[in-house]
Amino acid sequence: MENIVVNGDFGRKPSLEFTAPQASPELLVEVLHEGDGQVVEAGDTIHCHYLGQVWNGNVFDNSYDRGQALTFQIGVGMVIRGWDEGLLGHRVGSRVLLSIPSDYGYGDRGVPQAGIAGGDTLVFVTDIVGVQ
Repeated sequence: MENIVVNGDFGRKPSLEFTAPQASPELLVEVLHEGDGQVVEAGDTIHCHYLGQVWNGNVFDNSYDRGQALTFQIGVGMVIRGWDEGLLGHRVGSRVLLSIPSDYGYGDRGVPQAGIAGGDTLVFVTDIVGVQ
């Protein structure tokens, strides 16, 4: 993805480098590693490892350090819109980079206790590890 460099392999905690001060106002999705497993469809319960970081800022959450993937139903509003739209259609075993503008994330309210200000663009590296 333009303006973001991802370091690290599927299944391992990545790190991000930002090469521009500002993010795109659009939801951007890039497959960094294409898996060969089941395709993720709306309504599926998926298991993902992820790293979430504010654009050109701090990491606010990651599942790698906890050693446990996040499990949730996709495409039904259980997670932010950027994940609901950005992860559909990808395969288990894929590493997906998401640049999520605030209107697809936490909007103007943000999540201050997590270090996410209103209007922040969020960047996620998401490893899709399973579907049930």
